[in-house]
Amino acid sequence: MSADIVRYLTHPQVQIDPDVPVPQWGLSAVGRARTEALANASWFANTTQIISSAERKAIETAEIIAAKLGIMIEIREAMHENDRSATGFLKPAEFEQVADQFFAEPHLSVRGWERAIDAQARIVREAEVVLTCNRPGDILFVGHGAVGTLLFCHTAGHPIDRVHDQPGGGGNCFAFARDGRRVLHGWRRMEEIGA
Repeated sequence: MSADIVRYLTHPQVQIDPDVPVPQWGLSAVGRARTEALANASWFANTTQIISSAERKAIETAEIIAAKLGIMIEIREAMHENDRSATGFLKPAEFEQVADQFFAEPHLSVRGWERAIDAQARIVREAEVVLTCNRPGDILFVGHGAVGTLLFCHTAGHPIDRVHDQPGGGGNCFAFARDGRRVLHGWRRMEEIGA
């Protein structure tokens, strides 16, 4: 029986620029430094695949880790964050209100955003495509907070609810066993994850 571990890591802090589309935001200096420190973590030792969202901040996070491990990243377009293009950039307080609604009413499109149930179906489908390939070794998915939370809810058997969201700031990880899709741990800050 395989003991392979699947991890979902959210990108850490980004350089916010209201004039740039959100998917094109890159890591901030803090986010980059956190990822560079993480790249030396021993718990990556058995990682053989790194799968990234196509958004710049996720790719930058994945590339830093992949460079340390000497492996290529695979980019999957459909692993992107929930589609929020209908509103574009929202100031933090307004964004949090809309995000609360997104999770609270998963069957509704809140202000034109992608519905939570659709975003969940998409991220679960993307993860399963990778997992059913059954390549040996641990897998690291690098992505985003909202779809990561939706994947966590699905894997853990929880209804969609923001109570299961990652702690603030990004740069968090949850893990599950490839066999049986059993959650091994919920969200932990990237600095706090053990082997």
